[in-house]
Amino acid sequence: MARPRRIVLVRHGESTGNVDDSVYEREPDHALALTERGRRQAEATGEQLRELFGGERVSVYVSPYRRTHETLRAFHLDAGLIRVREEPRLREQDWGNWQDRDEVRLQKAYRDAYGHFFYRFAQGESGADVYDRVGGFLESLFRSFEDPDHPPNVLIVTHGLAMRLFCMRWFHWTVAEFESLSNPGNGEVRMLVLGDDGKYTLDRPFDRWRDPEPYGITG
Repeated sequence: MARPRRIVLVRHGESTGNVDDSVYEREPDHALALTERGRRQAEATGEQLRELFGGERVSVYVSPYRRTHETLRAFHLDAGLIRVREEPRLREQDWGNWQDRDEVRLQKAYRDAYGHFFYRFAQGESGADVYDRVGGFLESLFRSFEDPDHPPNVLIVTHGLAMRLFCMRWFHWTVAEFESLSNPGNGEVRMLVLGDDGKYTLDRPFDRWRDPEPYGITG
């Protein structure tokens, strides 16, 4: 099994929806573009990635949303060194289709009270639903490592919630631990690094907005 040395997770740059939530009433979530600031964020992240990868090959997975594709393009990675696959299981949490801004704000308040992992948006998904599809993607990713010629790097361009849930599934974090974590900022990177002991570690933690409040002991 040719496990990659690095698995790099990147949140898309700032989108129009990040600065004006009324846009969701006029455009579908998947069609929202990056702002000019978001493109600059992505270009700055791209500089870091090009230095990190050097001349090594990279297996790239990208959410099917416009803002993630635009983020990936702004990285300006060497086309001869990357293999890009669009991966629908890495999409943003579904909050319903055409969204009523006031209704979504109300539901977000309900989610904050009920819990981000378990609360399901009307006509949409819960964090637990996203966890299941991210878990399905992880199983496919593990199978890809069976290729003896697998690239030494994996790059995943996705969304903040999916990044946290990917790490939750990979490192077997509890729901309480997940609930304590904040989303990374737009264009931020987290990296899983393969150690000499054959185990992956996270290069830096997610910010916490509170201490975990578990129901019981695990591990």
